[in-house]
Amino acid sequence: MKNEKLKPCLKVNIGGIGMNNPVMTASGTFGFGIEYSQFIDINQLGAIVVKGVTLKPKEGNPTPRIVETPAGMLNSIGLQNPGVDYVINNYVPYFKKLKTKVIVNISGDSTLDYALVAKKLTDAGGISGIEVNISCPNVKRGGMAFGASAKSAFEVTEAVKDATDLPVIVKLSPNVTDIAEIAKAVEAAGADAVSLINTLTGMAIDINAKKPVLGNVVGGLSGPTVKPVAVYAVWRVYKAVDIPIIGMGGISSAEDALEFILAGARAVAIGTANFVNPKTAIEVIEGIERYLKSHEISDINELVGKAHVF
Repeated sequence: MKNEKLKPCLKVNIGGIGMNNPVMTASGTFGFGIEYSQFIDINQLGAIVVKGVTLKPKEGNPTPRIVETPAGMLNSIGLQNPGVDYVINNYVPYFKKLKTKVIVNISGDSTLDYALVAKKLTDAGGISGIEVNISCPNVKRGGMAFGASAKSAFEVTEAVKDATDLPVIVKLSPNVTDIAEIAKAVEAAGADAVSLINTLTGMAIDINAKKPVLGNVVGGLSGPTVKPVAVYAVWRVYKAVDIPIIGMGGISSAEDALEFILAGARAVAIGTANFVNPKTAIEVIEGIERYLKSHEISDINELVGKAHVF
């Protein structure tokens, strides 16, 4: 059989989560999966990461919550969600029917909140892993984000690890002095993988109204504009830790995804692009496979961190 007829291996393992391909969806951009099921076959994805879940329901921030920018968007949703009990009762049955892996993103106001949500989800079953959003404000420490220091990032990671036997992925914030230091801290606390980056902090001002556009003043910047920042973050973290990395930030094509993989990501997550084209993740999978075939590469894992060898 000629090389061009061989089907390359796209399977990857992210901290114990075996995936048929390295393409996932990013939390907050894909709902709970069912919302996109009318557009694509969810089971073709490597995994889905569903909307962030908290211990109690959250109404979110005041409107307006989204504003378009020249190369992306600002969002200030404020973790609006129905709470973990509602998710368990209404979405977990759907998760259990899927063939693809389901990862639930969790948030909290305290370390205890994170641990309780993780335990509830673990006991409910139907999911393959937990992604921990450490960009949330720790209300017991004056509102500083858990991911702002290595110490608090370590503590919340350790608490979640103690509460679950599922693989734990920690989602890192770029709004820190040294993202590699935070990555090393969560690895030391037992994290099975890291995902990066979360959104960059930004804002927009209405020059006619002479006031901020977003109801919460500031929001998270995502989309194509953040990709170079995200690729560099993955590059740095790859050299700092031994656990797998999920890269995200401005990915809208297979070429974008391959940049992250070459920088050190073992998997990638599609975020804002889902709003533009719901089929983006499927197209990225197909594009990666074409690239591997054209370059006669038999296994996607051969490319992970390859750009560091030059």
